[in-house]
Amino acid sequence: MPQTTISLLQLRAGQLLGSTYFAIRETGNLCRIGESDERITAVATWHDAACFTDAERAAPALVEAVLTPNPSGERVPDELYARVSAHYDDKAMWSLILAIAHIGFLTPAALIAKPIPGMPPGQNYSEQGRHEA
Repeated sequence: MPQTTISLLQLRAGQLLGSTYFAIRETGNLCRIGESDERITAVATWHDAACFTDAERAAPALVEAVLTPNPSGERVPDELYARVSAHYDDKAMWSLILAIAHIGFLTPAALIAKPIPGMPPGQNYSEQGRHEA
C-alpha cells in the first residue's frame, strides 16, 4: 500500500472529523513525500478532482463511508467494498482498514486533548497548548 494513499485517506478523515491536528499532520506527511499542492488541496473535493487514480479515489470513498453516519444503517455496503477491493488485494485492504481504525482510535484523544499541530508526539499535549487551542 503506498504511503501516499494512506496519507490521502487520513487527510480526508481529518477533514471529515474537523480535526486540525490530523489535517496538518497528514498535509505535512504528504509534502515530505513529495505530493503536489494540487493533489493535497484536492483531497477535500476528491470526487471530481482529475488528479487521482481510481484506486486513490477508492480510499477516501471508504473512509467517508465509515466516518459518515448513515440513517439507513449500513455504512459500507457490499457494492462499495467490492469497488474498493477491486483496486486492492487482501493485504492492501487490511492496510486501508487499519489506517481508518488508527484515525478512529486516535479521534477521541484529538478531539478532547486538542493536540498542538506540528509538535512531535509526546510534546503535543501540553497544558498550555490545551488552553490555547
